[in-house]
Order: sequence, then C-alpha cells, then structure tokens
Amino acid sequence: MDEARSLDALAKLLNDLSERPYDLNLHIQHFQLAKSLEGMESQVTSACEMLVDFLAAGEQIWTTLIDAKAKVVDLETKEGVEELLALYSRAESDYLSIPILEKHLQFLIDRHEYYSGENTKPAALEDFFSTAWTRTAIAEIVKKGAGHLTKETPQSHLLWDLERDWELQQLESVSSTERNHLQDIIQVFFVVRLGQPHSNSEETLQYYSTFTTNNRPPAQYEPLLVTASKARADALKSLERREPFEDALVKSNCSLADYARYIAYERRARNPDLFVMVTVFERAIAEAEKRRFNGEAGAEDALRMFWVGLVDVLRINDAGEENELAVFRRAIRSVPGCGEIWARYMRALFNGSKSINQERHGSGEQVAEIFNQAFGIGLIQSDVEQIVPVVLAHAGYLRRRTEDETDEEILPTLIGILESGIDMVRKASKTGDPKLRLEKYLAAVYQQAELHDNAISVWEATAKFNKSSYLVWTSLTETLMYAVYVLLRLGPDLTCRKYQQLDRAAKVFLDIHTKNLDWPEAVWEAWINFEQLYGSIDGLDQCLDKVEKAQYQVHLRRAKEAENAGYQAFQAAVEARPARNVETAVPVVDPDVPMDVDVDSFPRERGAKREAEDDPVGTHKKAKMEQKPPPLKRDRENSTVFVGGLPTGITEEELTGLFKDCGTIREVKITHLSGSLVATVEFFDRNSVPVALTKDKKKLREQEVAVHLAWKSTLYVTNFPESADDAVIRDLFGQTSAENALELHGRELEPNHLMNVFISNPERKKERTDQDANEREIYVAGLNCALLALGEFAKLKITLQYGAIKEIRMSTDDKGHSKGFAFVEYEQEKDALASLDANNHELKRRRIAVTLADSRVRSRTRNAVTDSGLSRVADTRSRSVRIRNLPTNTQDGLLQQAFEKIAVVKRVEVFIGQNEAVVELENAAEAGKLLLRTDPIIFNGNTLQLSEEGRDGAAIRPGAPLPKTGGLFVPRTATSRPRAGLGHARKPALAPEISVPSTSANQAASSSNPVGQQKGQDDFRKMLGGH
Repeated sequence: MDEARSLDALAKLLNDLSERPYDLNLHIQHFQLAKSLEGMESQVTSACEMLVDFLAAGEQIWTTLIDAKAKVVDLETKEGVEELLALYSRAESDYLSIPILEKHLQFLIDRHEYYSGENTKPAALEDFFSTAWTRTAIAEIVKKGAGHLTKETPQSHLLWDLERDWELQQLESVSSTERNHLQDIIQVFFVVRLGQPHSNSEETLQYYSTFTTNNRPPAQYEPLLVTASKARADALKSLERREPFEDALVKSNCSLADYARYIAYERRARNPDLFVMVTVFERAIAEAEKRRFNGEAGAEDALRMFWVGLVDVLRINDAGEENELAVFRRAIRSVPGCGEIWARYMRALFNGSKSINQERHGSGEQVAEIFNQAFGIGLIQSDVEQIVPVVLAHAGYLRRRTEDETDEEILPTLIGILESGIDMVRKASKTGDPKLRLEKYLAAVYQQAELHDNAISVWEATAKFNKSSYLVWTSLTETLMYAVYVLLRLGPDLTCRKYQQLDRAAKVFLDIHTKNLDWPEAVWEAWINFEQLYGSIDGLDQCLDKVEKAQYQVHLRRAKEAENAGYQAFQAAVEARPARNVETAVPVVDPDVPMDVDVDSFPRERGAKREAEDDPVGTHKKAKMEQKPPPLKRDRENSTVFVGGLPTGITEEELTGLFKDCGTIREVKITHLSGSLVATVEFFDRNSVPVALTKDKKKLREQEVAVHLAWKSTLYVTNFPESADDAVIRDLFGQTSAENALELHGRELEPNHLMNVFISNPERKKERTDQDANEREIYVAGLNCALLALGEFAKLKITLQYGAIKEIRMSTDDKGHSKGFAFVEYEQEKDALASLDANNHELKRRRIAVTLADSRVRSRTRNAVTDSGLSRVADTRSRSVRIRNLPTNTQDGLLQQAFEKIAVVKRVEVFIGQNEAVVELENAAEAGKLLLRTDPIIFNGNTLQLSEEGRDGAAIRPGAPLPKTGGLFVPRTATSRPRAGLGHARKPALAPEISVPSTSANQAASSSNPVGQQKGQDDFRKMLGGH
C-alpha cells in the first residue's frame, strides 16, 4: 500500500472511530496502520492513547505509551513522576502483565539507586524514591504477580528476585543502628515468600539459609530453618497439585482450553486458595486478550467467560464489595459488549447499597446510569443473549424497589424498561428470544399488578411475531386460564367473563393445533388438559379426534423430512469424494478420408445379433455411478435415545409400549444410577429417532420422562492396559460425560502406551481399525539396492501410483541403502489390486515383482491342515469349551475378561436366548486345563458349567467333577491326539504350550519375517496415534 492510500485509509479509520469508539477492531487497525507508516511515531502514540481512553489494552499498547511518556516527562519534578507512575498504575489495572510489572519495578530501583549515590534528589520530589517509599512501592508491585506460578518466560518469580536483591543490598549499606530492624524485616520477607507456592522455592530456601547464617546467631539457625521448612512444605504440596496444569500450559503454549481446565480445578477445590485462584484468572484473562488482539477466533468468548468467572469467584468467596466493584470496572473496560458482566455489575451495586455507602454504590440513579451506559456504548444491541441479562437485571432492581417503596412511578418505569427491551430483542433477531424471558417477566409483572388483560395482550402480540413457537401459544392459553381462575376466585358475578375467557382459550387451541410448530405435542397435551378441566365430554372427544389427525400429519411430515435430510447428506458425501480422472484417447480425424456414417465394417445378415465382443463405434455409455455405501449392520450411536426421569420400578415392557409406534425396537436397557433411573432405547432404523423424540415430557406412571438424543454419548476406547477389566473401565469413565471424558485421550496408563479416546462413530470404523490392512498392502521385490542413495525413491512412488498411497516402508541397511524390497500400503483395497499390473515393470534396469503382502489374501483355504494334523474346523473345536448357565444378557466382552484371568482366550461367542457361550482358547492345552479346573467359576452370581465343544455344538465330554479328596489332578498333556482322516496326513503332535508368549516376543517374531505377516500391536497403536 503506497503512502497516499495509507493516509486515505488512516483518515477513514479515524472517521469510523469517531462514530464507533468502542469497536476494538477499528482501534487495532488504527494502531497497526500507524505503526506501518514511516515517520508516524506520533500517530502511533495517538492511536494507543485513543484506545486506552475507551477500552482496556494489553502490554503491547501500554509499553508503547510508557516508553513515549518516559521520553517527554521531567522526572526531576513531582508532576512528571506522578504522571509516569499514574500511567504504570493504569496499565497494571487493565491486565496482568509480568513485563510491565518488571519494567515498573526496575524503574523504581533505578531511580532509588540514582538518588542514593552522588546525585542529589530535588526537594520537589518530597518523599518519592526514599528508601521507605520505595520499599512500599516495590512490595505493592511484587504482590500483584506473586500468585503467578507459571514456568514459562517471562517468569513471575523474577519480580520477587529483584525485590530480594534490592533488600539485601540495602542491608549491606545501612548503619549498625538500623541493621537489626532491617534484618527483622528481611526475615519476615523470606518466611512469607517460603509460604507461597512458587517455581524456584529451592533457590529461595538457599538464600534464606545464607541470610540466617550471616545475620542470626548460630543457636537460632536450626529453629529458624525448621520453621521455614514447615511453611515451605505446605507451599510445595500446593505447587505439586498444580504442577500438571502448569506443565500443560507450557506444552500447549498457554492455550485457553488448558486455562479453562486449570480454573475448573481451582474452583472445585475443597478449600480454594483465593489468592492463587484469582491470579490464575488474571493470567487466563491476559492470555485471552493477547489472542483477541491477534484476531484469534473464540478468544472474545473465552475472555468474557473468564471475566464472568472471576467476578463470581470473588462474590462466592466474600472478597469484599470494594474488590468486587474494582474488578467490575476493569471488566467493562475489557469486554463492554458482555451483557452478563453489566447485569452482574448492577446486581452488585444493589447488594452493596445494603452494606456500604448508599449514595456511592447502591442508589437508583447509579444503577440507571450503568444501565444507560451499557446500551450507550452500542455493542450489545445486536445480540439477544447480551440484551436480555442487562434488561432483566435492571427490571429486577426496579421490582425489588416496589416491594420496599411506595413510589407509584416505579411500576410504569419497570414496564417501560421491559417493553423497550422486547423491542430491542425483536430488532436484533427475526425470531426474537426463543426462551421468551422478557415476555414472561412482563406478563408476570402485569399479573402481579392484577392487570390480566395486559398480560394476555403481551402474549397475543408475541404470537403475532413468533407464530411457530409452542411456548408462545401455551403461555397465552395458560394466561387465559389463570385469568379464569382469578375470576372464579372473585365471585359468581363474573361468570359471563369467565366463559368468555374459556371460549377464547378453546378457540386458540382449535386454531393452532394443526400449525407447523416447533413442538406441537406440548400444545396438544395442553389442549387435552384444558378440555378435561373445563370442557364437556363432546368437546374432549372432538379434541382427541383432532389431535389424532394432527399427529398423523406431523409424523408423515417428519418422516419425509428425515428421508430428504438423509438423501441430501448422502449426496453431499458423494460429491465430497474426489473423482478419479480417466484419460481417454481422442481419435484424430483425417479431412481427406470420407466419414462413414452408420456403416458396419463387415455386413451382417438381417436380424443377426451383435456378438458380445463387438464394440460399436460411437456408442454412448452411461457414466458408472459410484455405488451407495452399504448400510451399517448396527448403527447404535444414531439409532438410540436416552430416557431419563423414570419412576422407580419401571419395566422394559412399559418403555416398549411407550415407543412402539415410533419404529421397530432392537433393545431396551434400564440402568440404575445413584439417585436416578435411566434407560436407552435402541431402534433398528435411525429414522425412528425423530419420532421417538416426540415422547419427551410424556408421562409414565404419572411422572414426566425426558427423551434425548444419544448421539455423542458412546466412546471408542483403545490401547488401555490389558489388565483392565470392566470394573477398571467403569471406574475410569463412570464419573463424567462422554464429552468430558475426551480429556483422557493421550493419557499414559502404562509406560509408552497412550490411551486413545474418541467419540464413537461407526461410519469411521475403517479409519480406526487395521482389519483390512493386509488387503491394502503390496510387497515389492527386486528393487535396486542403490535406489535411495541415487535419489530415485520418487520414481518408485510414481511407478506404483495406482491410487492414494498411505505409506511406503522400505527396508534399508546401516548405510541407508535399500535391501531390495519394500511394502506399499494404499488407502483402498481396489488400488492395491490395481497396482499388481506393475508386476515385471522395469525400474532402474531391473524387473520388479509386485504381489500382495499377505499371502492369506491370495489363498484363503478354510480346511487347510494345521500343525496339529487336524483341519481348521477340527482344530478350533479341539481348543473350544462350551459354557452354560450364563446370566441373562451376558455380554461377550465381559465374559472374555472373566476368562482371560484364568486362561489365554482368543475369542468368545455368546448365544443370546440360550444362556450359553463358546470360548475359543489359545491351544488345546489351555482348553484341557480349563475343563479339569476344580474351583467353580462364578460369573455375575451364576456358577458356570463347562463342557467340551462337540462337532454339532453339543457337549461330548463334561468337565471334571470336583475331587472328593480335595487333590488337584494335572494331566501329563492336554493336547488332543492328532488323528488323520480322509484327505489329511497324520502329523506328529506338537508339544503343548504351557505359557503364553510375551508381547515383545511376538513383536520380535513379526519384525524378523516381514513378508506375509500381520502387523503387531505397536503398528496398531502407531496407526491410532496418528489418526
């Protein structure tokens, strides 16, 4: 941007700032533009001054102003010093900034040292920069950053270190008469610091030890150090509890999410440390301001949340009205567009009027002044969520005054405030406030004043503005019925008006029961209740008939909308997939050769069919559309609803009856939680869920139930310790929600194994499993050994570019040369199959061999002979055990966990309805030991019955009975004797495996023979970690 255009942009910014002085983005643009122009230092200073006049500023702005001010003020005069110190005070009141505090502290030390030497302090400075004045000023500065525990740069302990060095320097220069007094001051100074948690506590203790040695009698050394160590022990414990959060902040570069978790931990503490907690808030606020200044998305919302949390903490912990109001004044400078801050500020002023100066803090004039200031800034009028809290806070203040005062002007003022607030909300949003908070408040005010017609008028006007909100219509009918109740209470003389109101309510229900509302079920239920209370039998029957017809129409509409939404989602998914470009050869037309039109190369007999191999020229083929992906076998996450608020003793049959008209139910599961009863209802089809949600607030056994979506409530967890069973997992995840449990992602429960925690999504199953990795991987042999050294690696990738390549793993020696083979993994199986065309391709003067990496993909023989001499089916049967007498609804995973504590289990299959299961073990020896086990196996209260698995699934040999003598019979071998059958050669029996190979051994075996081997657990963990 040239200078002329820059000046024009600067002029436009100044004009915009004159109209919108509280727009932070304009101020930032003004500062950056002025800074980019050469020779415009005065304009930079002007931009900074303009910003701090209206809004709070960060250290970048204040440092510029302080440096500019220090150059022009006369520090030899009292006015000049006061002007600079006032600027420091304003900077420190906006946001916590260690660099600014350190700059302020260094300024005081330098000026004190300057006047303590050969330079004479002017008399006009009076007490400024004297030792006593400097000590007090330094202590105030250090106190502001004392709770800053961070380890990153700049480190907060630098402030205290500067104070320590200054105090020790003063000790060396004082006279002997003042030395004892100063020694006492410094000793208290050290002990107080050791009682505070800080990152260099060890260094502080060393300094204190040296100070005690040099300035205290030897007999006092040990008692003083013991006292200091006790104070330091509590501080170290406090620091140790917070160290994980401090480390997380360092690793994440002080992310706002980590600050939010840190604050949540401090607020949940049994005995919260207000000093440290407030400092954590201040640090979070300062970091959010920096990110907002740099334009980071979400920083403004985080900054508002931190300010609201800070003022709430001060109120809850009784920090005092003066401290609270000081923070409020800072907060409205920082986030003037936050309605919650303004609302809390007004409530704090009203509460303060009861305990401190009425004129200063709690007068009606000041609350009204804050209310007008909030809207005068012009930032909250465009956001409904900011308007409503401010209006409600002022209305609440006026309503409470009506309880204590008899001023007749208060009620009209209250009504006017609410009505103007409603108008602002409707201008800010076309749909208004979906919660109707201001309308409810105004209607309640009218009802309390016995102005029932006015209350009805509020809802009638709201119904004209928002015709599709069920809440508007139900509120209108409830207000009408309340008016009827009031008329009945006043006496029989008003019977005529009573029936007018009833007819009015019935007409409203009749008019709206077929409208397209956001929750028509609530209106229907209110209508039915109304007819039961006030209507006749004919009226009730007509109401039920009309509601039934309306329900049918709504269900049809919702089903159609769900179908359209599903189709649109599928179309969007298809369009989002990258299309594979296929190049086709374009024939070249020779102008000298006449064009044959509809002429066959060889004439056919009339009526003869074209042979299959004929390829007619010019035939247009339809583009091959990509097939729709097959539906999920079980879409639990998208086909389940949560049901809460269930009455005690509810049964699955009652829940099934409630949801039977919503779709085919797959499963109903009731869970008992502490103090509540919840259930999950799973359907076969996800389209049943929208209909099931209409059951929300229905009644079971005269108790309302809540129905919610179960989406994002199931977790996908992998890489947890093998020793973890169901109890361990429930203890780890049972005390939090699915969203909060994502914080456990990446936690190291055992060395070098980071647990993976995701929100379950069946549609991403392929991304989170390696079950088809072998089908997508090829083995390339015959490569040139100098392939990598010659920089020809890219040629191999180009040669095998038959689709998206996920990874190429080339085996190399110590010198980095290729060993002659590599593994290439594709994103899709079809691309791996297509790459087989590269077999026998020449690369670097050598023919390469390309085959699928897993030989089992090429040949899957079910009845292949195993090492035991048996067929695969017979071998599996020989190491399987049938389990009977299982508890109802036994889950495969829980049963497998129970048996893994006894034997090495490969697979468990539960037969629902039969209360039986088959457990496939590692080998026949494990099966034999399990069958000969004498101790009973108890699972969920049932004693399990074990027997050998027969050919047809029936037991052919029961487990061993309990010995009468109590001895334990251990067989010499439990391996089934190899038997040769037709088509099978007898092989020598293998020795039984008594112990299970370690994981490391398996991995070593896998790495030693790469060709044709499946990937190990470390490969799976690596794949999940990179996901």
